[in-house]
Amino acid sequence: MSLYGRMVAAGEWRDYGISPLKDVAIFSIFRRTAEHPIYRIEKRPKLSTKQGLYAIIGMDGRILKRGHDLKTVLRVLERKMIRLVD
Repeated sequence: MSLYGRMVAAGEWRDYGISPLKDVAIFSIFRRTAEHPIYRIEKRPKLSTKQGLYAIIGMDGRILKRGHDLKTVLRVLERKMIRLVD
């Protein structure tokens, strides 16, 4: 939630949604409320021994990062926050 708070303060993200399903929990991040999510953070317990429990999925459905540790997986989103300043 600290990453989410920083991105909201920066004006990049506006809303989120949580979907607790039978075999997956999804945290969706929206730029605007009425849009499709720009990122989905999924937790799939069945993949905990294989590819990793957590996955970051982009707007186009590509898996941006997968892993066993949420903090490590979220780094891909923190890199997107870094910008060049003139």
